[in-house]
Amino acid sequence: MALLLLPSGWVVPAWAAPVLAAPVWAAPVSTAPVLGAQTLAVASGRGQELFSAHCAGCHAGGGNIQRRGKTLRLAALERRQLASAEAIARIAAAGIGQMSGYDKVLGEGGAEAVGQWVWSQAQAGWPQT
Repeated sequence: MALLLLPSGWVVPAWAAPVLAAPVWAAPVSTAPVLGAQTLAVASGRGQELFSAHCAGCHAGGGNIQRRGKTLRLAALERRQLASAEAIARIAAAGIGQMSGYDKVLGEGGAEAVGQWVWSQAQAGWPQT
């Protein structure tokens, strides 16, 4: 059996070298922090506060006073392929179309907190308006 010495110092069978050339198995599954229930509750509360202070003027109740079809309701988010907290957070931070980004205004972790809260509201049909 032929063996190869990899740059990492590993000795492997020659047939395994192509598999190990791109070590997908060593890559992290996700770089997103894992939130516990208490951390999630705090983030959700902060998200609601930030949304009320900076977003509700145009997006009260998940609507959109500027562009009626571009709401924060579940069907509209799914139609625009924005159906995740991460996608919503990216838009809150960087903006999209006519909407400016609010990354600096929302502060560190603020866009993510808003994204989590908006996504939970969209999934629940916006019960907290």
